[in-house]
Amino acid sequence: MGFLNGMDICASGMTAQWLRMDVASENITNADTTRTEGGGPYRRKMVVFEPTNQNASFHKYLLREKNKQQYLYGGGVKVAEIVEDERPFEMVYDPTHPDANEDGYVERPNVDILKETIDSMAASRAYDASLTAFNIFKTMAGRALEIGK
Repeated sequence: MGFLNGMDICASGMTAQWLRMDVASENITNADTTRTEGGGPYRRKMVVFEPTNQNASFHKYLLREKNKQQYLYGGGVKVAEIVEDERPFEMVYDPTHPDANEDGYVERPNVDILKETIDSMAASRAYDASLTAFNIFKTMAGRALEIGK
């Protein structure tokens, strides 16, 4: 494993988690949006991650380690896509709302504030973990440079 690869892996994780927090914030912000440009209420968005090295499965790591083969770990994560949640919208009775149908029901976004808050907290913790690992790599690099003094 290359020394600086660890820093790249941590940086890719921080970038991905930052976007995850942004998407959760967008969902929370639009939790009451009943009318969008495309028509209908806001639809919750979700971030899908994938490894940057598709050939780096856990099973392959174990086999290579067992056989003591040299392998360059390529690791990291990237955002594959941002998808919309296909769960149905909640129907709320509010005949005074401007977007109410003829029966007085309004389609509400499929955003659950509690779920978005928990997702934000999980993304924040994952970001902090990557930042901690990045700082450890930085400290190790600094100490390695001091060896030659």
